[in-house]
Amino acid sequence: MLTGTGCSGAGTASPAAAGGAAPKVAGGSAPGAAPVVSGPLCDLLPSGSDPGNPAALTGQPAEAALRWLPVLTTFEAAVRASGMSADLHGGSGLTILAPTDDAFAAKFSEDDLDRLLLADRDTLRGLLREHLVAGSLSLSDLVAAGKVTTLAGTEVTVTGGGGTARLAGRADTVCADYQVAGARIHIINQVLGSLPTTGGEGGHRAH
Repeated sequence: MLTGTGCSGAGTASPAAAGGAAPKVAGGSAPGAAPVVSGPLCDLLPSGSDPGNPAALTGQPAEAALRWLPVLTTFEAAVRASGMSADLHGGSGLTILAPTDDAFAAKFSEDDLDRLLLADRDTLRGLLREHLVAGSLSLSDLVAAGKVTTLAGTEVTVTGGGGTARLAGRADTVCADYQVAGARIHIINQVLGSLPTTGGEGGHRAH
């Protein structure tokens, strides 16, 4: 099983397992300006001098930064399984709307999630594109725009303010504005796209 749930970080090994903190690479914010993330989940994520804190992730490639965020083990596993790591950087930047592990567990049964990760790359890549937007957009940029179009071609409405935003009328940002190399990562609490929901009650693995 490649997934984890909640804030446990189970399912994907953190780079911390190899020893040492994430390198603090320059870039992604003005010199001397500490990145500021916002949302109700931020207090439970690495901060201060902890490995994986927002400043430590600044300038890292997005696929590397994802490994430091313990609530994104399923999303990070999906990026690797889809072969889309290289798609997360380059060009004019990217906005990554990354659902939490709990969001994936609520959306998909364990069997369906395993099938996506292990056997249905085309569907998985389509699902990930529903969570990618061209351009490195801050939370305030998203709210100001009012709507954005994902790489899958889906138009997503954005409303909100005060440190959070609602996407497509149902997914809320729970920790937004991680600045990484050429991208912004916004953690959200629901999976976007039109795939059927098979998780929740009765969504455990069949025996």
